[in-house]
Amino acid sequence: MSVVMDLWHSIVGIITTSGWITLAIMAVIAIGAAFMIEGAGSLVTATVGALVVFGLATTIYAAATAKGGANWSNMPQADWTALHSVTVPILLAYAIVFAVAIGVLSFIRSIVLR
Repeated sequence: MSVVMDLWHSIVGIITTSGWITLAIMAVIAIGAAFMIEGAGSLVTATVGALVVFGLATTIYAAATAKGGANWSNMPQADWTALHSVTVPILLAYAIVFAVAIGVLSFIRSIVLR
């Protein structure tokens, strides 16, 4: 049961402690992914794709808002190092957040477009 609680706390931490811009990026990506999938069978593929796009979008956002300009030559190494520090529960929590958001938005889209 402690694993489920750890996962739940990770999900709540993502939603409550992320900045508004990060949440907006997540929402835009989830909306885009929800409009691209054809059914529930492609939810896993859409979730993995959304995670990749989210990683790229947050990297671009970090570069665009870097004080004193972004040091583009050091960014790949810094991002690779940051990726190594991501734990499995955090990655799984992001995947669950994206999967639920994409699933709900896709369901709403299918009801509205009938």
